[in-house]
Amino acid sequence: MGMTITEKIIAAHVGKDVVRPGEFHFVPVDVVMANDITAPLAIECFERTGATRVFDPERIILIPDHYVPNKDIKAAEQAKVLRGFARKHKLPFYYEVGRACVCHSLVPDEGHCVAGEVMVGADSHSCTNGALGAFATGMGSTDVGVIFALGRTWLKVPQSLKFIYYGHPKNPWIGGKDYILATIGRIGVAGALYCAMEFTGEAIDALPMHGRLTMCNMAIEAGGKSGIIAFDDRTAAFLEGRARRPSRVYASDPDAAYREVHEFDVTDLQPQVACPHLPGNVKPVSELRHVRIDQAFIGSCTNGRYEDIAQAAEVIRGRKVHPDARLIVIPSSLEGYRRCIAEGLDEVFIEAGAVFSTPTCGPCLGGHMGVLAAGETCISTTNRNFEGRMGHLKSFVYLANPAVAAASAVLGRIGSPDEL
Repeated sequence: MGMTITEKIIAAHVGKDVVRPGEFHFVPVDVVMANDITAPLAIECFERTGATRVFDPERIILIPDHYVPNKDIKAAEQAKVLRGFARKHKLPFYYEVGRACVCHSLVPDEGHCVAGEVMVGADSHSCTNGALGAFATGMGSTDVGVIFALGRTWLKVPQSLKFIYYGHPKNPWIGGKDYILATIGRIGVAGALYCAMEFTGEAIDALPMHGRLTMCNMAIEAGGKSGIIAFDDRTAAFLEGRARRPSRVYASDPDAAYREVHEFDVTDLQPQVACPHLPGNVKPVSELRHVRIDQAFIGSCTNGRYEDIAQAAEVIRGRKVHPDARLIVIPSSLEGYRRCIAEGLDEVFIEAGAVFSTPTCGPCLGGHMGVLAAGETCISTTNRNFEGRMGHLKSFVYLANPAVAAASAVLGRIGSPDEL
């Protein structure tokens, strides 16, 4: 019996010909990342190990992103811990405010993760990097603190689930967000618990890298240990000029074993929307046109890349945000932020009556720059819509793609671009 791509990556890292789901291994980590929320505890745990030096200064990435610029004194203190640790251990990849962006955009953009690697982040959405053909997963700060010291982590080999997407969508506004919402809507928020979600098929082959990053980003919303897409020409093109190390390319064997195989035909797929209060509570946008909104947010590690913002700008150009709504646009990547400004997309949003700001997680976690009050409703391009996720416990969050979020901001209710 063959192995899946995930099993091959783990086997190569532990020096074995074969590994099987359920086995435990002590796995070398190629790159480890933490942010301003998770790094301080990881640093505390590192110091409690008694280690006096990190395993490899060039394999540790520290990124302040959740509360930047610092929103209050506590945020400032958190960021100060990162700076101090980076200086003490001479870490070259601490990204200061002004040079940083949302961590799950920065790691792939800066070539810190490549195909065939094991990447661990002290943030649940670290699975984003599986779009590069890597095994990427999130872990708690305690595990990451030990990785800082040892460069290794214990790992149970996950079972794999295979998701095959056929066809090409007729609707021009459909993309990776709709594929993954449809997937979570089918299998549920625990449907891939501790499994590697392997995305494949002709629709994935045709999906641009930003859409692949979106899909892998939300693997955790189905309970997945990771999301992964095999290396191909699109991956190679994205990594060209970015990658800090050569890729190691693996592919699943034809006789690899999967716990489940799910098939989707995306040809007639409508834009998908996740309703409160779970990412798996998914309906087509056509069923939600009665839902009034107070706010639309376009950004986050899920849908804040340049291509996402450009799609939203295409919808919003020449139009105005509804007088009863507000629109907040925050690119997730510094690369995308600069490109938006260079191409005048910031002016498109500002002319429409929206806020356009510098990269930060901000509203996604109800942190700052768009927190919701009781009874308010937001349509958001983020990844989670739990109770209280973006503010008050009695607020409501709907998840959608950037085009739907932009159209909804204009309409003042949930809707799609074809209604404009």
